[in-house]
Amino acid sequence: MSRLMIGVDVGGTFTDVFILDEASGQARIAKVPTTRPDQSGGFLAGLTADGDALSDMATVVHGTTAGTNALLERRGGPMGVITTAGFGDVLEMRRRDRPRTWGLRGEFEPVVPRNMRLEVAERVLADGTVETPVDIDAVRAAGRRLLEAGARAVAVLFVNAYANPANENAAVAALRAVWPNDHVAASSEILPEIREFERFSTTALNSYLQPEVSGYLARLETALEQGGFGGEFLIVQSNGGVMDPPTARRLPIRTALSGPAAGVIAAAHIARQSGHPNVITGDMGGTSFDVALIDNGDSVLAAQTSIDFGMVVRTPMIEIATIGAGGGSIAWVDKGGLLNIGPESAGSDPGPVAYGRGNDRPTVTDANIVLGRINPARPIGGGTLHVEAARTAIDTHVGAPLGLGTDEAAEAIIRVANSRMAGAVRLVSIERGFEPRRFTFMPFGGGGALHAGALISEVGLSSALVPRYPGVTSAMGCVIADMRQDYVQTVNMPTSAADVGQLAELIADHHRRGEKFLADAQVTFSGRDTIVELDMAYVGQTHTVAVPLPVAIADGTVVPFDHGAIESAFEAAYRRVYGRLLPGGVTRILNLRTAVIGRRPRIDLATLAPDAIGTSADARRGTRPVHFGRWLDAAIYDRLALPVGATVEGPAVLEQPDTTILIEPGLVGTVDRFGNVIIEREAP
Repeated sequence: MSRLMIGVDVGGTFTDVFILDEASGQARIAKVPTTRPDQSGGFLAGLTADGDALSDMATVVHGTTAGTNALLERRGGPMGVITTAGFGDVLEMRRRDRPRTWGLRGEFEPVVPRNMRLEVAERVLADGTVETPVDIDAVRAAGRRLLEAGARAVAVLFVNAYANPANENAAVAALRAVWPNDHVAASSEILPEIREFERFSTTALNSYLQPEVSGYLARLETALEQGGFGGEFLIVQSNGGVMDPPTARRLPIRTALSGPAAGVIAAAHIARQSGHPNVITGDMGGTSFDVALIDNGDSVLAAQTSIDFGMVVRTPMIEIATIGAGGGSIAWVDKGGLLNIGPESAGSDPGPVAYGRGNDRPTVTDANIVLGRINPARPIGGGTLHVEAARTAIDTHVGAPLGLGTDEAAEAIIRVANSRMAGAVRLVSIERGFEPRRFTFMPFGGGGALHAGALISEVGLSSALVPRYPGVTSAMGCVIADMRQDYVQTVNMPTSAADVGQLAELIADHHRRGEKFLADAQVTFSGRDTIVELDMAYVGQTHTVAVPLPVAIADGTVVPFDHGAIESAFEAAYRRVYGRLLPGGVTRILNLRTAVIGRRPRIDLATLAPDAIGTSADARRGTRPVHFGRWLDAAIYDRLALPVGATVEGPAVLEQPDTTILIEPGLVGTVDRFGNVIIEREAP
């Protein structure tokens, strides 16, 4: 009997599906158009696109952009805030930053309007002392006012609640007795951490997403159950782990970068197995180009992320840089005569001009079609593309304003897109102290492999590794993602004054809660880990460094450690980040962070590899003119028919159902033993 594990990644243009039969080790893929605004239609269509029955599926793991899109498009549920008297404008004041570095003007409206931010009498001091107990009658009255104003969710944001949540707990208990749904949250539950704006922002955005994400997940669960699905349904988190639907409904903010995170998970797995531990990923879908760095096989986690200006989320997320340079990004010429790409995208509907669905403005995909790099008879998603329509759009919107011919205008679109992508790659590498020559570029998504050669040259990367199924890499990441739960607690004291016994008790409490979370999920794990970090700095410094604390836990009890172990761990972490220590400096512990991880079985990439039988000539499908500054005859290959060890010299185009790989002149591609295509410069 088959035991199917399904990964589903919903992107801006396509919904990607990766199907792994655990019994046979065989993998299959499927792509269907994403449905907007309700993504659940495309999700369900993708699950059954290859003819599989829901009853045959053991596990379905979903990487979703429902939360991301709701934030960026301001489509969250109407909500209210109840906060400490005098602090109603914290969400609007932020850190007094501005959307544009230069200039004196900037506009920002928080997701909670001023009339929906209500204040009540209460006060907790920074040391946890309750100076003014919360006025419960005022809380109930505020709750009724918010309900009458149409609020579907409410967040309780009290000052210094991380130090003592008593007032918040009392307010939440009173609200839950009268609120008509479960969308009531306290900042001390969502983020029990110092710094008011970050805690307020994270909690408010979590509540803002609850109605949207909860409704979306409820529709999926209902449809799965009605279709006969009886297996595990899990959601990818932005930190690279997965969680069950009840947790996702309670903490939807942890799905804010769910889809892109799944791609990085798969990339790290592919990189480790393939012997390329240092990788820079480039996920090019229909709307965006997402870049992340994997150093020595591990992705980088950021403690804080800005989803958009003023939308600050302080919860662990894989560090991903995103720009509007996807295949559907629209090319346009501004009033100054400069060619721009994005951020506006044609998405899946209407899509690029060549799709023939009503769009008349050229996109990056249209430029690749006009230059012969995409086969108009074999596009991703099926059908036939309208090349002449794409040429007309490029002529009208780019060629004529710039005085360029069609081919030159299309080439200009690609060059600008490549330049923007190169800037994103430099942002995660050079600007953070990493030498690009140490790294292999791993393109995935539907369009990434078309631009790999240009980025090798422009950034100076060592090579490129194109996975076996690059168009559904994020969906593969869904299948192999671990289950993970993160906890944080503010400590805020000098290291020398810290009670290491109390720290050990906090770690043990986090560990017990995490183990219960894993047990309640009823998921099979290949192993379990508990990772402990401290946010530390020298006294007087604002910014902290993440300090891994090597602690051992036996039978739920933390093996004793001392101040010396903490100081040694801090010095190693600080030196790694800044290159030197501050002699005589006094250190401070700000926060304790614990991650409890249930390791899920990994895919053996060898099961995806092609046979070593045959030659490159057997996979060749003729030639086609392709533009590389001038028209050249490029060899066309069926990528999936290339055997292990096959070598392809540029110019060449490798086609497969989920992507197209472009090997430019002067580059050579080789199929490794896992079926990846390694693109390198030709030997001189």
